[in-house]
Amino acid sequence: MERDDLIVNDSYAPMANHSEEAGKAIRKKIWKVTAILSILTAVEIAMGIFLSDRSADLWPVVKWSFIIMTVVKAAYIVLIFMHLGDEKRSFRFYIIIPYLIFIGYMIFLYLIEGFNVFTY
Repeated sequence: MERDDLIVNDSYAPMANHSEEAGKAIRKKIWKVTAILSILTAVEIAMGIFLSDRSADLWPVVKWSFIIMTVVKAAYIVLIFMHLGDEKRSFRFYIIIPYLIFIGYMIFLYLIEGFNVFTY
């Protein structure tokens, strides 16, 4: 009896469904996504390192920029890695808009509760 894991069979090759050009485009997209997420992360880290000890006046701007960049990165990850970017535009908005509203609501609650803790 012959083992099927040792059989050299070219019947799987047509299942790749893309050419070398399509493979290059996919790899280019992966490098683009990696670069964008790395740059955003590097900006966040640099802001945290260099602007954390500067002044108390600048710190709220740093915090809000962290929040905005984190939400942008999360939305980008959902669009790319969960293939939501390949869907119709209206469907993307059905997914992203409630997410942004929820994040805004949570930020609002955290700020209100945080200010209430310090006022009592």
